[in-house]
Amino acid sequence: MSVTVTDTLRLGLIGFGEAAEAFATGWGRELTAHARAYDEKCDNPETETLPLERMRRSGVAPAATRAEALAGAEAVFCLVTADQAVRAAEQAAPCLAPGAFWFDGNSCSPGAKRKAAQLVEAAGGRYVDVAIMAPVHPRLHRTPLLIAGPHVGKAGALLERLGMVAKPVGETVGEASAIKMIRSVMIKGMEALTAECLLAARRAGIEERVLQSLQASNPGIDWPNQAAYNLERMMVHGKRRAAEMREVAVTLTELGLPNGVASATADWQQRIGDLALPAGEDAFADRADAILKRL
Repeated sequence: MSVTVTDTLRLGLIGFGEAAEAFATGWGRELTAHARAYDEKCDNPETETLPLERMRRSGVAPAATRAEALAGAEAVFCLVTADQAVRAAEQAAPCLAPGAFWFDGNSCSPGAKRKAAQLVEAAGGRYVDVAIMAPVHPRLHRTPLLIAGPHVGKAGALLERLGMVAKPVGETVGEASAIKMIRSVMIKGMEALTAECLLAARRAGIEERVLQSLQASNPGIDWPNQAAYNLERMMVHGKRRAAEMREVAVTLTELGLPNGVASATADWQQRIGDLALPAGEDAFADRADAILKRL
């Protein structure tokens, strides 16, 4: 369902990957007619095709520069890779309109969010820590968000105008990010455990017995379907998830805790993501075999 607004709301987007396209598609053409996006991949003829196609599909005008994308924007969504969040804020901050909201939806550590916030606030913008808490498909702009920071009241009202679903979790930058980062130890860690356990079982020819044992121990999980889904997440999004898990490892270090599981999870996510395999058939055996042929 697209969003209807009674007055013009100018939007800017920095980074135009899957999340940006999903949000823009959900907003609808009436709103994206007043949106501009900059993605530095568009500066390179070898990498420009996908982000430009995403913009075209969602009705967002491509901008040649950050300044062009942010000129007059009341709200800016920063949706780059996790390791680029602070750099993106640093590069864009001088271009922000006074009082513009900077919605940082990147999966990075609370410390990184605080660094980005300092840059945005010093430039006269209003920083909002945003955590995207579910896959953006099929819910698009209705994907659940957590928001934190000193501007959550007015920021939440603006997101509501956009038809988005945002839950305030605190007035300190980093609170939303911390929830997502720490949760990812479990969610992405389970994906890595799936790979290490069940790829080994498949190669050893005993996956059916291992799956049966897991089902008996944890009957609330449909293990074959969950295994197929977990492998699909790593095959399609592994590189991005690896970047996030490196930020999770940083988060744990910031808390004075060891990060061995998070670091190992990043390694598995990167390893499978680097294979650049299509998800293929929705079956564990097919996906496992495709991965095992390349490992």
